[in-house]
Amino acid sequence: MNRDFRLLWTGETTSAFGSSITSVALPLIAVALHADTFVVGLLTAAAWLPWLVIGLPAGAWVDRLPRRTVMLVCDAVMASAYVSIPAAQFLGLLTVAQLLVVALLVGASTVFFSTAYRSYLPALVEKPDLVPANARMQAGQSAAQVLGPGAAGVIGQFLGLVTGLVFDAVSFVVSAVCLLSIRTREPRSDTKDRLSLRTQIADGLRFVAGDRILLMFTVYGAASNLALTGYQAIEPVFLLRDIGLDPAAIGVLFMVGGIGGLLGATLAVRISRRLGTARGVLACQLGAAAAGLLIPLAGKGFGLIPYVVGTFLVVAGVVASNVIFSGWRQGYCPPELLGRMAASGSVVGYSTIALGGLLGGALGSAIGVRPTLWVMTALLALSVTILLASPIRGRRDFPSAGDAHGPQPGDELGRAVDRDDRAEVQVVEVTGADHQAGVR
Repeated sequence: MNRDFRLLWTGETTSAFGSSITSVALPLIAVALHADTFVVGLLTAAAWLPWLVIGLPAGAWVDRLPRRTVMLVCDAVMASAYVSIPAAQFLGLLTVAQLLVVALLVGASTVFFSTAYRSYLPALVEKPDLVPANARMQAGQSAAQVLGPGAAGVIGQFLGLVTGLVFDAVSFVVSAVCLLSIRTREPRSDTKDRLSLRTQIADGLRFVAGDRILLMFTVYGAASNLALTGYQAIEPVFLLRDIGLDPAAIGVLFMVGGIGGLLGATLAVRISRRLGTARGVLACQLGAAAAGLLIPLAGKGFGLIPYVVGTFLVVAGVVASNVIFSGWRQGYCPPELLGRMAASGSVVGYSTIALGGLLGGALGSAIGVRPTLWVMTALLALSVTILLASPIRGRRDFPSAGDAHGPQPGDELGRAVDRDDRAEVQVVEVTGADHQAGVR
């Protein structure tokens, strides 16, 4: 891969390391402030709620603006937001309300960063390299998630939980420095000045809604995200209060998911070549859904083995599927629609993450944490039936870019997309499902 891709990889892997520390530290800080299970779930929901409010216009704005600039501004905002938490604790002013505000602010920044990032990667690598590039990006993030939770546990145990957020803030600074060092300049969109914001949003929605595979995966992403976040939002409470683990042990257990993700990212390209892109995604999702049913069986001592195995396989399957589907989608979609396509799918898929956090917290308070884990993992298993009823069942590979069925951008202006250029994508090299729980 080229120099600019390596810079992007370095920045985002470092940022992923910081964010994996925060994913453990932030809910434990809330528990330390005597927040109940519902509030901990609300904290997760707050991080994803902005997708409902600004997700669609964010996609159109990102397609109008230089994506690197958008990412740089978001890095600065998120670094500042996380620094405010240790600052407030030092002054004796830290409250759960501030944690919720920071989660909302970071969530809003993540909407823009995530949309811009997915649209920016194809500007740095050639189309046939999109799956390997996505695999390397995901492998770096998974490796960071192996080390991050363990680091969060050690930091929380010996330096205080809020210290971990300082590390996360520094990681966003590193990400910004790497972005500033990238030399590749994005091509300017020739549509942003000719189309209204409403028309641009409508183009993205029509492209997703008009393509059966994209639409089905959007629905599946919404259902599976609801289930994944529903149990992940209350995992820290389960491990801390029900199982009786300390922060360091919880951090070590969360590393298991990162190891699974690293394996999934490493094997994704091989899976897509051996099974085909469509079959590979389906196999990974079926395996992840079945493994999720092991998680509620967790107990003390050796009773943690089902939790470890289940978490490892769930994350491995989801990450491998994400790599395959995301790479295919980036080559399948017209370049000028990438931001709006990503935002259109994410608004639906990520909105249920917010709902999952709320539902997990509410059910955890009402019926108990372990029964809630059973409800959510069962829902995850049932959600795979959506894929089994989708057009990918029975086919080996996803269609090529030249077979796109969705309405093309600016149809009302009489413009046509250059399909011949998009048809160069080699389907066997490009793939991934973009439904992942957790803040970047």
